[in-house]
Amino acid sequence: MRVRNMMTRRAIAIFALSLGLIAACQKPVITHKLVVTGNEHSIPLYPDEQTYLAISHQKQEGGVEGMAGEVRNKFSARQIDDQTPVNVISSDDNGAMVQITEGPMKGQSGFVAKQNLD
Repeated sequence: MRVRNMMTRRAIAIFALSLGLIAACQKPVITHKLVVTGNEHSIPLYPDEQTYLAISHQKQEGGVEGMAGEVRNKFSARQIDDQTPVNVISSDDNGAMVQITEGPMKGQSGFVAKQNLD
């Protein structure tokens, strides 16, 4: 009887320790929000960083190229509301790949510029 109680206690202790280790290994999820800058009313969510870079370079050209970049921006990027909560998947100097965590576009992912991420 006494041996059985000791074995039960050990099993419970090992189980509790295992649960504690599993919980400690979980990556904490830090949520961020998208923020508008300047006179914008929404944040463009690009399919990937390459699209963002191509469009931003086109918009900086000015003239006809700049106008083409503006038009391409409207068709390539989805417009996301200000203060939309997101999880950052990865980031670099230009911005971050994010996944929307709340709202009508929950689960969608894409690239946002660094200045639009809080």
